[in-house]
This record gives sequence, structure tokens and C-alpha cells, in this order.
Amino acid sequence: MGFTAIKNILAGKYENQEVNVRGWIYRTRSSGKLAFITIRDSSGIIQVTIAKENVPAKDFESATKALIESSAAVKGVVAKDKRAPGGYELRAKSFEVTGNADVFPITEHQSEELLLDNRHLWIRSRELVNAMKVKASLLKYCREWFNENNFYEVTPPTITPSACEGGTTLFEFNYFDKKAYLSQSAQLYLEALIYSLERVWSLTPSFRAEKSKTRRHLAEYWHLEAEEAWVNHEENMKIQEKLISHVCQKLAKEDKDELVFFKREPGTLKNIEPPFERIKYESAVKILKDKGFNFNYGMDFGTKEESALCSDIEKPVFITNFPKTVKPFYMKEADEKTYLCADLLAPEGYGEIIGGSERETDYNKLVERMKEQNMNMKDYEWYLDLRKYGSVQHSGFGLGLERIIRWLCKLEHIRDAVPFPRTINRVYP
Repeated sequence: MGFTAIKNILAGKYENQEVNVRGWIYRTRSSGKLAFITIRDSSGIIQVTIAKENVPAKDFESATKALIESSAAVKGVVAKDKRAPGGYELRAKSFEVTGNADVFPITEHQSEELLLDNRHLWIRSRELVNAMKVKASLLKYCREWFNENNFYEVTPPTITPSACEGGTTLFEFNYFDKKAYLSQSAQLYLEALIYSLERVWSLTPSFRAEKSKTRRHLAEYWHLEAEEAWVNHEENMKIQEKLISHVCQKLAKEDKDELVFFKREPGTLKNIEPPFERIKYESAVKILKDKGFNFNYGMDFGTKEESALCSDIEKPVFITNFPKTVKPFYMKEADEKTYLCADLLAPEGYGEIIGGSERETDYNKLVERMKEQNMNMKDYEWYLDLRKYGSVQHSGFGLGLERIIRWLCKLEHIRDAVPFPRTINRVYP
């Protein structure tokens, strides 16, 4: 007989039937001739009751001696019991410990540093397990939307000869006796691909050497990016709206258990539907001033400013038309002072989750900006070539996967949206 997923037992599909379950010991206690062991697998947890008279002697002895996180295989009969977690328990006929565990180094009320030092073990926690499940679903639904909307998934490099978002946040390394960098963004390479495939997207790790200790920054994060030929700034925002709405609707329908675990009411995600409000940067400056911020036109938003702008809204909001002084060189001009760009801020104070813009197509304007910023023109010859050979109006955006997970799962810190976080002071394990 094969093995049954615990979630299917808890769904009531196997009442009074004999099943096999395998997993890891989550909780354990015993007294005399009875042992209660909670087993977890990737789908859920269930209580196993082991009565001494109902299992072989060696099985009972193994069960009572096994420590938390020992792996085990159990055969038993499913019984409905309101007292048990999930309303069902497994009454064992056999209990085999397949891998004994040492005393687990993580107990209740541990420090953040200890949990991070033991991240390879802490990823077994229910919090991280459920966050990773939501992340997997998010990726599935994003890919689903892109496939349904005629985007091609592509695989740009993560080793680059130059910067995309600015030289101060680059990780530099020796590449066969030449300088090279870990990618900050796949955008420039995606732009090259639109001239053949028109609508492309990618999922790659991005690296930012930002000396930031905020709750929403990682040195390495997963970057979902898209680029579209023949698309203007407004159409680009509509694409983002539809993608985010699709993901939220699917999560609300298909991933209720995980959302509820994080106290995220699925109904709040059902309300995430287009259109999203658009607020110009200059209006956002006024909002911040009204809220008591010492913030002036030309300054870039930090964590506190973004949180203030989106703390009292129920749907994401676009902040548009940022001044040129705070955004990268490749964006299309809206006027003398601003670009055709937008940051999408998540509600409830979680801040930016997407940055996007229409891209500059004028060769001379790009060259002028690059020279003003003392960029090495030789490194960007290939990128400038794109404006020489059949350039078209185009736009794109980049989505920070962990930032979206932080919002969806109401996580206190972004590091819990990734299995092994890389931050300014963390590279182990």
C-alpha cells in the first residue's frame, strides 16, 4: 500500500480506513502504555496514537524513545476525534522510526540569530513551510498568466559587464582576469529580446550591495521581470494590474489554508482588482507633508515614506512620474522634470513591490544621460545598438518576489520569504 498525504486524511477522505503515513515527529509525549506523537509531512500534521497492545513491542519502544524531528513511517486506522489537531487521528498498527534525531537545537523562544544560524533546520517550521508554499503558488500563477497572455519565458544572464541600476550597489568579482558583476536586473537583456519575441519575461536572482538593514531589503532576491514591445506607460501599468489581480484571485481561491495560517483573510485578496489608483509623485509629496514628513520634491522615498503612502489603503497604488534625479537613465521622459514611470506600492504599509517604466528610445537622449552620469559608454555599446536597428516604443517592469510574499503573508521581515536569506550581515548557512 502506498503512502497517503496527511492533508487528504484531514479532509475526511479516509475515515475508518487503514492508511500509511510517513513524515517527521513534530510533537511527542507518552505515559505508560500510550504514546501520542504528532507527525508532519509536506501537506499537514496529524496526531498518531500508539497503544502498546496494538503494535509490536519494538515499535512501541522506538516510538517512546524517538525525539522530535526523527523520521517515521506509520500504518494505522483513521479515526474522527474532535480533540485531535485537525479533527482526525491515526491509531497505529505499526510505527517504524526510519531516522533517529539528536536533541533538536531549536526550542521555543529562541533568538533571531540562533534561528538564522540554524536556518537549515528552521526551514522546517510551519511559518517558513507555509511561506514557501505561498511562494510556489505565486510563481505558478504568474507563469500561468504570462502563458495565457502570449509572453515568452527567457533566460537572461546573471553575470554582466556593467550596471543596470547604478554602480554603487554592484557586487564585483574577477571573471577570468576581467571585471564582472552580479546582475542587478535582467532588464537590458530583456529589451534586446523584444525585437524578436515582442513580449518576454524572466525569473532570475538579482543582487544589490545595499548597506541596508530594513525589513524589506535582501542582498540576493528573486526578480520577476517583463518587457513588452509596442506598449506605452499606461498599458504597462495595466499589465501589472492584471498580473497582480490574477495572482491574488488564484491565491484566495486555491491557497486558503496557508493564507489563514498567516491571518490573511482570503477575501481581502479577492478585492484586489483593476483599476489601481494612480498618484503622481508631486501629489505624493504633498500627502507626506500633510502627514508631518520633512520631505521635499526631488527626494526619493524610503521605507517610512512608502509605508505612510500605502498604510491606509486596501488595494495597491501606483506612484507615477518620478523626477529624473531619483530614477535610472533608461526611462522615457514625460516632461522636462519627470519620467514615464511608476512604483506599485502594496497596501497595509508594505511598500514598493513593482517598479516599471516606458523605456527611452531616443539614441541621443540615452547617450547624453549616460555621459552626464559618467557611465562607461563602451560597456553599453550593445544596448545603444538596440536604438539603431528598428527601435520601437516599449515598456517593462520588475517585481520583487519576496516583497510580494511579505505582503501576502503579512510577514514582519522579508528574510522569511526566502529559505536562506542573504543580507548585509548574513551569508551562513
